[in-house]
Amino acid sequence: MSNKIQMRLVVIILIAIGLGVATYRHMVLGFPIFPGEHTTVWEVEAQIEFKVEDGPITVSLAMPEPHSRFFVVDDFFASPNYGFRKINEDGIERAEWTRREATGKQVLYYKIKVHDNGHEMAGSERQVLDYTASESFNGYLPELVGSQRVAAIGLLKEVKQYSSNDISMASLLVQQLNQMDTNPNVKILLDSVEYGQSRAVLLMQLMRLMEKPVRMVRGVHLENGRRKQPLMEMVEILTSKGWMMVDPESGQVGVPDLFLPWQRGGVSLLDVTGGYDSRMNFSVISRTVPLRDMAIHEGLMEHAALIDFSLYSLPIEEQNAYRYILLVPIGTLIVVLMRILVGLKTSGTFMPVLIALAFLQTKLLPGLMIFLIIVSIGLWIRFILSRLNLLLVARISAVMIVVIGIMASMSILSYKMGIRQTMSVTFFPMIILAWTIERLSIQWEEQGPRDVFVSGGGSLLVAIISYFAMTNRLIEHITFNFPEIVLVVLAVTLLLGQYTGYRLFELHRFKPLVER
Repeated sequence: MSNKIQMRLVVIILIAIGLGVATYRHMVLGFPIFPGEHTTVWEVEAQIEFKVEDGPITVSLAMPEPHSRFFVVDDFFASPNYGFRKINEDGIERAEWTRREATGKQVLYYKIKVHDNGHEMAGSERQVLDYTASESFNGYLPELVGSQRVAAIGLLKEVKQYSSNDISMASLLVQQLNQMDTNPNVKILLDSVEYGQSRAVLLMQLMRLMEKPVRMVRGVHLENGRRKQPLMEMVEILTSKGWMMVDPESGQVGVPDLFLPWQRGGVSLLDVTGGYDSRMNFSVISRTVPLRDMAIHEGLMEHAALIDFSLYSLPIEEQNAYRYILLVPIGTLIVVLMRILVGLKTSGTFMPVLIALAFLQTKLLPGLMIFLIIVSIGLWIRFILSRLNLLLVARISAVMIVVIGIMASMSILSYKMGIRQTMSVTFFPMIILAWTIERLSIQWEEQGPRDVFVSGGGSLLVAIISYFAMTNRLIEHITFNFPEIVLVVLAVTLLLGQYTGYRLFELHRFKPLVER
């Protein structure tokens, strides 16, 4: 295998890994590509009220199931004088409040923050295999008897001929129940149902007559500003494709938008031991948070490897340091482009990148002024030192000491004059400045001042371009949140390293040939 083929193979692998990991981070973990993207977090507060006569009290509340499209970001409880813990009963997580003695009216609060992750979790699909008859119904489901049963059978016969499957039949049944005046069977059913019985229970009774597995789902409709709302009741029917949800009020098939399932199947919603006259309602409010922060939080909660072993696991101080370190490859890529493709001369290979990093701290115009002042004074001092015939090491050391003195003097003067921008002169790399002054002075002596201004100006131009690239909000966001993109930058750099064609600044040499 030739070197060229090996190089192309390495480049393809680097690009594939970099873009592949970045795509996974965006599509699966939810990291935004563009900075400033926000998402909605819903705060759902459950308020539990009950009465107690003297004695111990235990309150158990089913927590939202983990197999919905909504991810529980955080939860809180507010219950003075009550003990609180989370327990697991038969795989169902519950919140439990306990107290040795209580009396009178009691109010407990439980609040969760949920985020829409946009997809159902795999556990929801596994429920089809784990189905048992005992979880079909929420507690006792009364049988339809007498005239109710006759009317129900008649209604089922009417609807069945117009349906193609269990789901369409359930939807058509709801439509018929909403037309009480046009169907006598519906009128008999609605007139004779027990007081307080919901449409969901009636639909489940009708489906039970057909021996169809059904269960009730109670949940919260996430609508901003809703206060003291009861749980919505939905009916799920087991089909060959899994559990399908039907709205018993409208007949709509499928999970309603912004519906947070709270209780499903035979699991009790609220158990109050030692109390009576309990009731429960929910309030909802929405808040906007940065999408990146939410993706990091969810990744840490789910122990995603790309989050656990990433920059986000570092302390904040180290993360801030890497925000600048990860911008260095962008600056080096610009240096490679300007030197190999454009043909721009610079004083030193990567000195412009270090100057650009200093500009990030000092800002562009103050940084340019500081750089020009230090280099100008340093060149003047260097010319004086050259007359002393010093050795190279001693001369470089002397220049560096002079540079430090200039930087200290500028900081003191700027402080006394109230110019705070130039106080950030300490961010300039002292050793690099000393070497730059030494190189420019030698170049001045050997090639003349013109080449000094060309290479020095080229360095400043590349540093300015690098500065604008590094301060670009999109580039800064991508390099830190998708650090694997550095592999793509490496691949492009390797490709440019094999370029042997003409540089842009060399084309003027061939202008006479074009004119002929």
